[in-house]
Amino acid sequence: MAKTGGTGMAKWMIALAASLFLTAARADEIKVMSTVALTPTLSELAPKFEKDSGHKLAITYSTAADLKKRVEAGETADVLLLTRPLLDALAGEGKLAAGSVVNLGKSYVAIGVRAGAKRPDISTPEKLKAAILAAKSISYADPANGGYSGVVFAKLLESFGIAEQVKAKTTLTPSSQSVDLVAAGEVELDAAMASELAAVPGTQIVGPLPGDYYSALVFAGGIPAAAKNAPGAKALLDLLTGPAGLAVLQTKGMDRP
Repeated sequence: MAKTGGTGMAKWMIALAASLFLTAARADEIKVMSTVALTPTLSELAPKFEKDSGHKLAITYSTAADLKKRVEAGETADVLLLTRPLLDALAGEGKLAAGSVVNLGKSYVAIGVRAGAKRPDISTPEKLKAAILAAKSISYADPANGGYSGVVFAKLLESFGIAEQVKAKTTLTPSSQSVDLVAAGEVELDAAMASELAAVPGTQIVGPLPGDYYSALVFAGGIPAAAKNAPGAKALLDLLTGPAGLAVLQTKGMDRP
């Protein structure tokens, strides 16, 4: 009898250990490195994902260019949410799991103003130039930090020949904080990704850059080759690319890629 009881206890302990192991694995942390353009989408979807999966997301936000440099320097993550061109570059360097890159959504560089303010006419390059010159203050992400919208808008100002002319009334921000300045009424006109403008209450999108200046980016997700929780990473990407994820992306200034 004692032998049978011992065997039963041993089986119970093994079952308990297996259960605890599975619970711990289910609750593993998933490290995410994401471009700031996807902040509003993740802010809404992260609680749902954590509740449904039991995983905990640890999200680091920065410009896509900065995150790419950090990955190349050896920083690790389970999921990378960057622009498609940068993820393709990392894949070419062998830093992503083969076939793991998936498109999420597309956003464009837009002009924004405070909600309720008069929307300037930016339907042509000439009218956009006039609107920039007429604005009392403008803002955009510092191009030195590699943010896409800041780089694009700085080049536009150079192309218009007014970069020096508007410098005194321009506020450069480290990243997407320029949108907050417009919402607070501290700046009259802002250039940022449409997804960033759409996510901040108190702002309105005037429209994309006109004509040949129109500029859009596809945002995508990928799983690093060195990911510690590849199954959890794939589950997150499945959510982002599934019906629920696409619905949220579209309310945050993103179009289907």
